[in-house]
Amino acid sequence: MTQRATRLLHLLDELRRRRKPVRGAQLAERLGVSLRTVYRDIDALRGQGADIAGDPGIGYQLRAGFLLPQMMFSAEELEAIVLGTRWVASHADPELAAAANAALERVTGVLPETLRLQVETSALFAPKWHAVKPEPWLPTLRRAIRAGNTVRIQYRDAAGQSSERVIWPFAMAFLSEVRLLAAWCEMRGDFRHFRADRLVALEDTAQRYPAQRHQLLKRWRAQCITDA
Repeated sequence: MTQRATRLLHLLDELRRRRKPVRGAQLAERLGVSLRTVYRDIDALRGQGADIAGDPGIGYQLRAGFLLPQMMFSAEELEAIVLGTRWVASHADPELAAAANAALERVTGVLPETLRLQVETSALFAPKWHAVKPEPWLPTLRRAIRAGNTVRIQYRDAAGQSSERVIWPFAMAFLSEVRLLAAWCEMRGDFRHFRADRLVALEDTAQRYPAQRHQLLKRWRAQCITDA
């Protein structure tokens, strides 16, 4: 990545972090460049499709929905994208694995030749050493988490005891050999963790649970810190 491209990337990151307009002088100080360079770089970003509102003396703000233009990834960021998508492709359920491969192909397709070659010849791999059969309801669980729906499950614990309960799934961890689901359990009236491979049956009720997912995440994290 050239010095100018790196500078544009840093400017874009600064604008993306801001919720309110920021003056050009503040950006210049933050990035260690001249005010004239900031104005010139903002014009360059606009020319590449960035929807940046504002003018000199008023301030600038990046409107939501902007997609990264070509060459806006550093070498380390590209390696992270390649390794991350390859890990998902080899460890997730087939539906998510296919989405990971499609996403990497889409990113690669818009890169200039030099960066595309860097991705295609990347030596970073994430093989799955132990065969883990993907649980058939992982796609249903992911959609329920995304929609904020309650799920009715039949679950068998480590001792082999089976129970039926309604849960509010809000997070899932893809560990190397286990998929761990975090949810609010209506039966227990508390947070519980469930191994996806111990689910005997699962049904998405298509009913929204009476809480915001980000609120459940916040409460769950606070409880995990307290219990640690």
